[in-house]
Amino acid sequence: MRNKLYYQDPYIQAFSSAILKQEGDDFGNWYVVLKETAFYPTGGGQPHDTGTIGGKDVINVEEIEGEVRHYLEEPLKETDKEIQGAINWTRRFDHMQQHSGQHILSAAFDQLFHYQTVGFHLGKETVTIDLDTDTLTEEEAYRAEELANQVIIENLPIEVKWVTEKELSFYRLRKETKVKEDIRLVIIPEFDYIACGGTHPNTTGEVRAIKILDWERQKKKVRVQFVCGKRVLQQLHEKNKVLMDLTQLLNAPEKEMGQALKRLLETGKSLEKSLEQAHEQLLHYEARDLLTKYKNQTISEVYQNRSIQELQKLARLITTDNEDSLIYLLSENENRLQMVCARGAARSENMKTIIGKALTLINGKGGGNDSFAQGGGEMKVSGEQMLQHLANS
Repeated sequence: MRNKLYYQDPYIQAFSSAILKQEGDDFGNWYVVLKETAFYPTGGGQPHDTGTIGGKDVINVEEIEGEVRHYLEEPLKETDKEIQGAINWTRRFDHMQQHSGQHILSAAFDQLFHYQTVGFHLGKETVTIDLDTDTLTEEEAYRAEELANQVIIENLPIEVKWVTEKELSFYRLRKETKVKEDIRLVIIPEFDYIACGGTHPNTTGEVRAIKILDWERQKKKVRVQFVCGKRVLQQLHEKNKVLMDLTQLLNAPEKEMGQALKRLLETGKSLEKSLEQAHEQLLHYEARDLLTKYKNQTISEVYQNRSIQELQKLARLITTDNEDSLIYLLSENENRLQMVCARGAARSENMKTIIGKALTLINGKGGGNDSFAQGGGEMKVSGEQMLQHLANS
């Protein structure tokens, strides 16, 4: 039931065909199998086509057990006559550009540096290839991109040829094929020869452009992210919009934006450091005020929305200044109650034991040692109620 129509002419946008069968799969999804089809099924790193069959949206296309299954949003009512099919041409041509661009870029990496492509994925926004190398320099990426775009500018033909296994020896294949029969070669004469079942335009010029966006190391390989065709313009538009917004925010021209951003970050770090120092100084003053307020007796306070880290710093400052201090600091944070229990070196209470008993009242968790402990849990009691419990411990 294998059909090559979608291979033979990727430019077909509308067709008619008889329905061989319509069935539901094990998951309740309806699909039809046609005598002939122009829909490309998912495979070889390229996503499936979309469009309509008999006016019903095609939501997925897969080749299973030798037949191309067209999954529909709902079943067709009439299956005993020829049916009309239409391809989503915008999606199809985009895939043709991206897939052919991948061939060209992969061939460029292979010819220049002998980096073979061992993985390919055509995504909704970008395309990726995995190169069989663990490093890629900026110069190498630039040279490969430059060669790929030169091939596009030359508008070379992209030929499709069906060959036998014996005939493969006549071609300089970039990569060996595991297919033994019905071998389909996609050829850019004198540049690239590769077995492939994907859709491609007639010439390299139709790819329009290739732009490498980024690359990263992935398990001893390098994953290169790029775009081709109309996606290059989309990326340029999006990035240009970001740059225009930044030039206004930074009040600097595009070429000076790096320096302007660097100055802004340095200023931000300086302000952040100053704020930290000021906050630290305020905690010192607060610790002294608490010692004065409680006249060196048990210090117990309930705060609103203070972090456990801040409570810990405050408690340590107090115990450092006064070895006789006993401290219970709590904070009501929305539906959570957090607490720090500490004592100075001159006291003997076991803070870990005290807070452990208190945490059982609020389904809490915590930890620490004999002199300093912290924890938190659900707001099952108020902060004031918890302070009374701690005072009676």
